Amino acid sequence: MIIGTAGHIDHGKTTLVRALTGVDTDRLPEEKARGITIDLGFAYLPLDNGRTLGFVDVPGHERFIHNMLAGVGGIDFALLVVAADDGPMPQTREHLAILDLLGVTRGVVALTKADLADADRLARMEDEIRALLAGTTLADADIMPVSAQSGTGVADLKTRLELEAEATVDRAADGWFRLPVDRCFTVAGAGTVVTGTVFTGAVGHDDQLALLSSGAAARVRGIHAQNTPSKTGRAGQRCALNIAGPQIAKDAIHRGDWLVSAELRRPTDRLDIRLRLLADEVRPLRHWTPVHLHLGAAHAMGRVVLLDTETLAPGDAALAQLVLEQPVGALHGDRLILRDQSARRTMAGGMVLDPWPPTRFRRRPDRLAWLAASEESDPARALGALASLPPHIIDLATVALARNLRPAARDAAVAAAGLRALPASDGGIFALAPERWATIEAAVVQTLGAHHQKQPNSAGLEPERLRVALPMKIAAPPFAAIAAALLAAKAIEADGPWLRLPGHAVRLSPEDEKLWVRIQPTLEAERFGPPRVRDFADRDGVPENKVRDLLRRLSRMGVVWQVAPDHFFLRGPVIEMAKITADLAAQAADGRFKAAEFRDRIGGGRKVAIQILEFFDRGGITTLRDQVRVVNKDRYERFVKGAGPS
Repeated sequence: MIIGTAGHIDHGKTTLVRALTGVDTDRLPEEKARGITIDLGFAYLPLDNGRTLGFVDVPGHERFIHNMLAGVGGIDFALLVVAADDGPMPQTREHLAILDLLGVTRGVVALTKADLADADRLARMEDEIRALLAGTTLADADIMPVSAQSGTGVADLKTRLELEAEATVDRAADGWFRLPVDRCFTVAGAGTVVTGTVFTGAVGHDDQLALLSSGAAARVRGIHAQNTPSKTGRAGQRCALNIAGPQIAKDAIHRGDWLVSAELRRPTDRLDIRLRLLADEVRPLRHWTPVHLHLGAAHAMGRVVLLDTETLAPGDAALAQLVLEQPVGALHGDRLILRDQSARRTMAGGMVLDPWPPTRFRRRPDRLAWLAASEESDPARALGALASLPPHIIDLATVALARNLRPAARDAAVAAAGLRALPASDGGIFALAPERWATIEAAVVQTLGAHHQKQPNSAGLEPERLRVALPMKIAAPPFAAIAAALLAAKAIEADGPWLRLPGHAVRLSPEDEKLWVRIQPTLEAERFGPPRVRDFADRDGVPENKVRDLLRRLSRMGVVWQVAPDHFFLRGPVIEMAKITADLAAQAADGRFKAAEFRDRIGGGRKVAIQILEFFDRGGITTLRDQVRVVNKDRYERFVKGAGPS
């Protein structure tokens, strides 16, 4: 269990931690000289049951509230300290407000310096503190008088903390690893060490992690969890990680950075949040208000974009987008604190709903409905709610990553929500309700059927033409996954670049069939350099337009491709020539090849070779750069699989 202190300066937080643990958390010379806590301090208390209590001691001076915020984000339990001779003071109230905004529900109030107050004074202080706690997440917290000097109440407080630790349920460690860095230093003979409270996941020796800010790879060489050497560290533990990597150095890592699993290396400079303005603010929060953001151990400047209201009254909540001056790390459910432009007071807090929100159309009703559904914390219920909203298809890969769901947890949530998952060829995945799937499948079949009836000589529709012809709006990436699923289910068929209904076949007229029987053998025999329309017409004694119309019809059927005006090639040879370009590029050290090399491989003249290469250029299969060409892998792979040129 991680315990965070809170309270006004000089109310005895550090002294109380020392009385509980025997550790003086003031480590800086300036702290020793001035007798106040300036930066975060850490102490540990091993328990008889084998557990270890971790203490994060925070500064109480208002000037160092940013340091307090860097340490309080990952705590399980609050130790709010109020001096009996002083009573609640400004930083008592601000620290309590921060704990409330962060959603800290477990804690106890230590009424320190109890030896300096009589019974009446202690009773009055308890009443005042109880009134202060009312309406906050710590409203039911017990108040325990203690004196670090005389020892009164310290044993009882320690016993209480031990009982709380026994009742603490270990945080789930099934998500990807996240550790907000609150300290970084070097150790002689070991190298760079970073510390922080693990937010999610687990880490082990030799695990490969990444710094969120730079992307630098970091290998874990050693772990201290709860101040003890360990083979692993997990969510809810204070950990010190000895890390190494080509770009890892003390000067390259700062408080506020994140050490994460590589899957989570996705910083963001915008956050869609549910925002709550403190009730004691003297004026409403307005659109585009400048603020200081504190999230994890990070601090960033930004502005507030109110999404569902023009102004936010004190005590009210609203949907908002934070537009930040520098990127931060965040995931769904992360709690954050906002302070005013001068960083003099805490004014609001919030919870992240979407760490990677859109920059446009952010105030549209459908977007606001999406954010409202995202407030559901249970993944399965959230997926069900999101799938019920237009366009009724979820980008499951992004939503799962935003909620830190690994594949097993993601798939379990999809199953619990009763949704259907659709994997995409690029590694993405989408999800939709079964009834929505049935509606889309019926629409695809109906649209293709109508096309076949209207144009019986057409092989079918290209995927993009089919997508835009549907009665519902579906983005291209999820439609590609839908089409792949329909193909796998044999609800539709692919014929080269066209999609069609099973059983649909294009047949030539008897007259065209006779002409095609004469032309086809020549196209097969001279596959890399077939005759042109004029040549066939002269040879067979038929009008040019008759040959041209036939070959264009066959092109729509997917039998041939028109590489250049009046120059048609069979599909197979064109794909074979595309493979030749890939082979030439693979053999070249720089991945580039010349037109002459391609000409030599296919035989024939330069003019035909250039026409073929320009056909590939138009389709995006190759790109001409400084008289040489490169192959575009994605377009090439789609082409040779039968998708056709774009």
